[in-house]
Amino acid sequence: DAYHSVPRAALGLSDHCLVHLLPAYRQKLKSAKPVVKTVKRWTVEAERDLQACFELTDWSVFEAAATDLDELTDTVTSYISFCEDMCVPTRTYLTFNNDKPWFSAKLKQLRQAKEDAHRSGDKALYKQAKYTLNREIRVAKLNYSGKLKKQLSRSDSKSVWNGLKAITSYKSPSPSPEANQQLADDLNEFYCRFEKQKTGLTPCTPPNCPTAQPSTPCPSIPPTVSQPALKICEGDVCKVFRKQKIRKAKGPDGVSPACLKACAVQLSSIFTLIFNRSLELCIVPSCFKCSTIIPVPKKPKTTGLNDYRPVALTSVVMKSFERLVLAFLKDITGPLLDPLQFAYRANRILFVDFSSAFNTIIPDILQNKLSQLSVPTSICQWITSFLTDRQQLVRLGKLTSGTRTINTGAPQGCVLSPLLFSLYTNDCTSKDPSVKLLKFADDTTVIGLIRDGDESAYRQEVGQLSLWCSRNNLELNTLKTVEMTVDFRRKPPALTPLTIMNSTVALVDSFKFLGTNISQDLKWDIHIDSIVKKAQQRLYFLRQLKKFNLPQALMTQFYSAVIESVLKSDIRRLQRTVRTAERIIGVHLPNLQDLYISRVKKRAGNIIQDPSHPGHNL
Repeated sequence: DAYHSVPRAALGLSDHCLVHLLPAYRQKLKSAKPVVKTVKRWTVEAERDLQACFELTDWSVFEAAATDLDELTDTVTSYISFCEDMCVPTRTYLTFNNDKPWFSAKLKQLRQAKEDAHRSGDKALYKQAKYTLNREIRVAKLNYSGKLKKQLSRSDSKSVWNGLKAITSYKSPSPSPEANQQLADDLNEFYCRFEKQKTGLTPCTPPNCPTAQPSTPCPSIPPTVSQPALKICEGDVCKVFRKQKIRKAKGPDGVSPACLKACAVQLSSIFTLIFNRSLELCIVPSCFKCSTIIPVPKKPKTTGLNDYRPVALTSVVMKSFERLVLAFLKDITGPLLDPLQFAYRANRILFVDFSSAFNTIIPDILQNKLSQLSVPTSICQWITSFLTDRQQLVRLGKLTSGTRTINTGAPQGCVLSPLLFSLYTNDCTSKDPSVKLLKFADDTTVIGLIRDGDESAYRQEVGQLSLWCSRNNLELNTLKTVEMTVDFRRKPPALTPLTIMNSTVALVDSFKFLGTNISQDLKWDIHIDSIVKKAQQRLYFLRQLKKFNLPQALMTQFYSAVIESVLKSDIRRLQRTVRTAERIIGVHLPNLQDLYISRVKKRAGNIIQDPSHPGHNL
């Protein structure tokens, strides 16, 4: 397969035909076209020009000319995007797949000079150009090595990871979907599938409304404790703008995080006005509700639309706004959330999987539940506005699908989405003391203690969970929902299989729950095997750093952050990984037993200092 054979004519008077072998391999440089990239150069001069532009801007003119909040927000964001394009210069360049990070523009000029000298036929000039190029290459490699060492010694995790990837030539294995217009349209339709199911949905009955019928919407119950309306101050807006990560992509409104961070002082006043007016009117501006969905494949080979995870690219300004509202919601709802329960023993464990959990939130039902949690009415209405009439499209490369308006779900990638889903499922609890229901975001587990073979309470709670999901628009994925039985009796009786929505739940011997492999014999062999495998894989990077002649202090720091962090279980087996790392680095590393004791003490100290932790009063 390495060559293609092509028959040729015989050579001279020979009676044998020739076979011409052509390499089937094509150089990657020839198979992949160069990519044209355009980036903005955020220099000090550009930031000063942009700051001066916004300082001279009279924002009251925008406020006076706008007829409503949507027009004001659209005008302000468009103006900011225009000023950014005018003040910040851009640079366009070609990138090849064989480009070396240390090969600078100066080296490209020297290489061109060497080629010109070769064409001229002047041997002395060619020899001098070749010597100069080789010398500068050695200097460039040495400088780049120092740059990588400097990156690894920083406290910035992004710089450390970039340096590590450059040293080890690591490339992310995550595939990117092919640019296909039909696929983009199909994905957008697929992500909006819960929108069609909203009609005819039976709202749930709040626990405080015993007279409400399941077929009628739940009345909004006023909060029991009077809460003041949220008022955002300019200092908080400026503070959250300064925390922007400049490497993040800008949203559909065109405002980049680098602009917000550089001009936080200049832009905080106008956005404080917009934020407070949005809270007063209980309306979220339309441009803040637009989102671009970037499908991310869940596995290397995709077989269906469900294999793409929808990640929403939303407005950076709106994310800052959400962080301010998030802090307010946590203060109100924190003490009222359902605490996690851990003190029990069980022999039937059901691991529940939801289909696109965040995309199934019904804003009207969520508003009623927020009222039950003493959230002010104005904030409830603002959240409903935030989740309704959202404009959504799917982008695959340079192709985009049509725009859809959705009124169901919270976009994955928004700051408020995880908390809103937790509040949405807060009333999903177990009524029987022998059955516990654990929730961690969209991961739900039902654990039942079976006494004397009586499974009625366990099956009843599973049925109630299924009924609750149907009333709240959550879809149980019966194909991924599994059950595990834990029974230490010598001859355990055969248990009747569990059925959910006319589908039999599969029984498994082990399950990976929140990163921990749990087996039915409650042993740690499977989990330890996975940890050892992960640690052995990370030792490869440590060996690459050793080849790069990094100092022992930096390699020890890398070991503590990347390898030591996963060694938590079997001391004997995992200690071998520590010994291997010691031989690579050449220094003594902490013993795992000492590491375990120090981490337990640290964790206990954090629990003591956190009054909201369930084990604080133990």
